[in-house]
Amino acid sequence: MERFPVLKTQRLLLREFHEDDAQALFEILSDVQVNRFLPMFPLASLPQAKAYLKEHYLGNPDGWHYAVCLREEGAPVGYLHVSGQDSHDLGYGLHKDYWHRGIMTEACRAVVEMLKCTDLPYITATHDVNNPRSGAIMRKLGMTYRYSYVEQWQPKNFPVTFRMYQLNLDGREGRVYRKYWEQYPEHFIEENL
Repeated sequence: MERFPVLKTQRLLLREFHEDDAQALFEILSDVQVNRFLPMFPLASLPQAKAYLKEHYLGNPDGWHYAVCLREEGAPVGYLHVSGQDSHDLGYGLHKDYWHRGIMTEACRAVVEMLKCTDLPYITATHDVNNPRSGAIMRKLGMTYRYSYVEQWQPKNFPVTFRMYQLNLDGREGRVYRKYWEQYPEHFIEENL
């Protein structure tokens, strides 16, 4: 039985991951370019992808986890998740062969519309300042910039400046998720974003 509703858009099918998606996930998460802005190192083998799939998608009841598929194809070309933790963090990734086509914006919009029908009060998302395309997706979803902070990215172990965006789904526009602001001593608000 599916834990999450299947979502369909003009071009996409968003569904839960299945065990036979390991190869597709490996092709996404083993790519150095795709991995550049992820905290983990690229996956090195199919068995590693199977273990990752099992840990993060098949056995994880926390939040919403979607395989992003083209409607005419069955295999995932990307992934999208919203954390069940207090950040309700939206995260996503896409196979590089499908970059710059609006696919992730389309997928994220479908999930945001679905979440508006739940009792989830807000979502957040962060992006590395060196990855402005990710921030552009957040803005297209109606998310607004709240603040920036510097985190020692693990396990890669280097400092990254993140911009934190938020979308309040319950209409409480004044709410700001402040955990990262409080957790990381180096934080600030960038002007003219």
